[in-house]
Amino acid sequence: MTLQQLVVYIDGGARGNPGPAGYGVRIENANGDLEDELHAPIGVATNNVAEYRGLIAALSYLVEHGHLNALIYSDSQLLVRQMQGRYRVRHPHLMTLYREAKDLEARCERVTFKHVRRAENIEADRLSNLAMDLQERDVRGDQVTQQD
Repeated sequence: MTLQQLVVYIDGGARGNPGPAGYGVRIENANGDLEDELHAPIGVATNNVAEYRGLIAALSYLVEHGHLNALIYSDSQLLVRQMQGRYRVRHPHLMTLYREAKDLEARCERVTFKHVRRAENIEADRLSNLAMDLQERDVRGDQVTQQD
């Protein structure tokens, strides 16, 4: 377990809303050095679902790696305000994801949520777009090949 604060940028998106969706997470130490990057396609989903899936991936990473102190940045004002308790969660499926995120948050010592403009979240956005690209390839049935 470590109390060193990590800085986490999260993003999720869907092309079509709902559409092929994915999330991206960039994790940095307090000095701004890269700790890890996560991204994954999540099937067909809405933007809000993708944002929450990115948050859950980030919080799961923190818990699994014993990082108990984090500052989480998101360009989703809705998600940030819901996690801060300023907005209610109304959609039943989002409520399930919200509860999962709150359960993970409770396993940490301190998690702070801050809203940032999209321009300040470009690395997480890049990762979520990479995940959406993978999802679109899966939907089309394209084979992803590695270049030497």
